[in-house]
Amino acid sequence: MKKLFVSAVAGLAMLGLALPASAFENEFGGYWRTRAFTQGDFGADGSQDLSRVDTRTQLNYTAKFSDNLKFVNVFQMNAVWGDEANQDTYGKVGGKGSNDVQVRRSYLDAGFGDFNVKIGIQPATVARGFLFDDEMAGVNVTYVGNGFDVPVMWVKAVEGGRGKDMNKQDVDMLIVSPNIEVAPNININPVLMGLYSDDSKLGMNEEGSFMLSDNKNYYNTGTVYSSEIALLYLGMNADMDFGMGSAWFTGIYQFGSIDSYETGLTGATKSDDVRAFLVALGGEVNIDPFSIHGQMFYASGQDQKGWKDGDDINVFVQPYGQSYYWSEIMGFGIFDNQASHGSPADQIGNIMAVNLGASMSPMERLTVTADIWYAELAEDAYIGTVNGVEKWEKELGTELNLKATYKVTNNLTLDVVGAYLFAGDATGKDDPYLVGTRLALSF
Repeated sequence: MKKLFVSAVAGLAMLGLALPASAFENEFGGYWRTRAFTQGDFGADGSQDLSRVDTRTQLNYTAKFSDNLKFVNVFQMNAVWGDEANQDTYGKVGGKGSNDVQVRRSYLDAGFGDFNVKIGIQPATVARGFLFDDEMAGVNVTYVGNGFDVPVMWVKAVEGGRGKDMNKQDVDMLIVSPNIEVAPNININPVLMGLYSDDSKLGMNEEGSFMLSDNKNYYNTGTVYSSEIALLYLGMNADMDFGMGSAWFTGIYQFGSIDSYETGLTGATKSDDVRAFLVALGGEVNIDPFSIHGQMFYASGQDQKGWKDGDDINVFVQPYGQSYYWSEIMGFGIFDNQASHGSPADQIGNIMAVNLGASMSPMERLTVTADIWYAELAEDAYIGTVNGVEKWEKELGTELNLKATYKVTNNLTLDVVGAYLFAGDATGKDDPYLVGTRLALSF
């Protein structure tokens, strides 16, 4: 990766030497943050306890040839302080990391009249992250009209590779997501997304396809591999601003089919229909000096206790790139290296969560936010067998979050966070907790 970074920088430098100074502008920016935090009882018997300091640096470079032609690049470096276990990181004593630089984004951004085209590794957000919020390798063509725009995206999620029939293992996604202003302060965003693979060979624990297991105790059945996957997501997002507040809604219906091999990676396959859904809504009201906010979401799950061969798959199958952050402990939050046991974290499927919170600014530059979350699985999860009796649970628990954000300067922000989860039976017997701080600089 270091060689790739050096090559990329050298290439950009050569481009700069080859072109006259007036041919393009150099735009630089970036982001830096350092976090220090403690996470306790996130796993059984302290197995996931963690106290550490880490740093992330993001450097942005854009070669702007005109308002209609840009070459955008983002490089990222991560380090855990004192990480002697990884000799390639610059977080160890002496620094000098040899494999730290990641190419986060690199794409061409071009405008052609009413059309904008982005080609390469680029960011995308679809349905607030309930469908996609990540970098993607692909193409985004957007038509910009009067009061609306229509992005059409092709995402190469998986490249099957070289060899006989390897192309069948490709996974591709096609997304159409128009944004329409239907009235002043009211916008709607219908979404149609398709995901297809001819012979994906994904294991049961990847992308939600673990629900293909016939046995309700699917943890003990061995791996089931998917063959053909053909899924459609039909959704609607709505946003409204009513002066003293705002409200939003997202609804998604998922349908299609997933074929799976009955044994191993070859031979006979069976087909399961998919019928699943996700609904979410939220809002915020400003009542001086407070701002009250709340949200809820529900993503369907699978009734594993009643699972029979031939039943539809009812769990909301998370597509590649899905990421929706919510609470600090159960839903990643600021310290997103792990979530509490039993929670799907930012992968929203088989879960219901409700939130209510408030924020205020007791003094200039300081904002204090408090939140309460309740979450449970949409359908019971198999926990284990005790004295010959199967144990199934669904309650994840009630989580309290408290965050203070201080704007040190216009570019420098300090966050201090505390969180505690009153664990439900699906989480475990111990109550997870988190204490941490983050110093972030943007430029």
